[in-house]
Amino acid sequence: MSGGVPRRAPQMTTPPDPFRARAGEYSVNMALRGLIGLARLIPYRRRVPLMGWVTARIVAPLAGYSRRVRENLAHVRPDLPASEVRRLARAVPDNAGRGMIELYSPEFAERARYSPVAGPGMEAVRAARAEGRPVIFVTAHFGSFNAARVAMIEQGFDLGVFYRPLKNRYFNTHYTAAMGALSQPMFEQGKRGMVQMVKHLRGGGVLAILNDLNAHGGVPLDFFGAPALTSLVTAELALKFDAPLVPVWGIRRENGLDFDIHVEEPILPSDPVTMTQAFNDRLEVQVRARMDQWFWIHRRWKDGTGEMADRGAERIAELAGGG
Repeated sequence: MSGGVPRRAPQMTTPPDPFRARAGEYSVNMALRGLIGLARLIPYRRRVPLMGWVTARIVAPLAGYSRRVRENLAHVRPDLPASEVRRLARAVPDNAGRGMIELYSPEFAERARYSPVAGPGMEAVRAARAEGRPVIFVTAHFGSFNAARVAMIEQGFDLGVFYRPLKNRYFNTHYTAAMGALSQPMFEQGKRGMVQMVKHLRGGGVLAILNDLNAHGGVPLDFFGAPALTSLVTAELALKFDAPLVPVWGIRRENGLDFDIHVEEPILPSDPVTMTQAFNDRLEVQVRARMDQWFWIHRRWKDGTGEMADRGAERIAELAGGG
């Protein structure tokens, strides 16, 4: 009998079952569509808060959203008292649920288009349009970006939207159809969508982009005092096409049904990193003022350290060196 440590038998791994994965996606799709269909039978003023309650009290605990809110808050706001963390673990999914059912409610667009629009950025935006220059509105999953979108269209801006498709391919078809019903054109993230979006900007169009998701091709920039991979594409487009980069926020009112649209001064043109950090800083100001209106469910900081962050840091170094 030979000495030494006996070899462990190789572990057999079961490859993922694509049929089971598709079946799971389809089941989730049908459940969501069924829930939305039932909610639409209820009058709007009750439908929106009810969907917020269902999302916060039933969906969020089951789907792990409440836990994710607590984890994100522990990462960047460990100073919050436990009572506030508990409140946000319910208030954040509540806002998300309201936003979802609003997207599928015709009454939403009718209310949102008459939202008051104000802010120091309106003058610069109107001046750019008068000169035939493109405009880029940059926003986030905060309050209701769709309310801001509808209200700006009512102000006379033919708004194109750049969006990231949902992972669930079945529900994504349903979701993008609802998004497209609010306004066109829409540009899906990817090569084709980028080409279409560039053509839109080159023709002097107006574009809206959400820039607060974890971006695998982004760079680690500060957000709430921690590195978060952030895409530079929005700022790069603004510089390339001489477009004002204008933060805009759809802020939900206390009644939970209506909105105020705030248009900030354009971010000063400089370089993509500086401009994108300025957006992060401005978003953080808004979120700190209304913590329950930002999408703390998203894994915003998951690639903020490690290999992905190292690649992003290399990208910053390239930009700094003119590469």
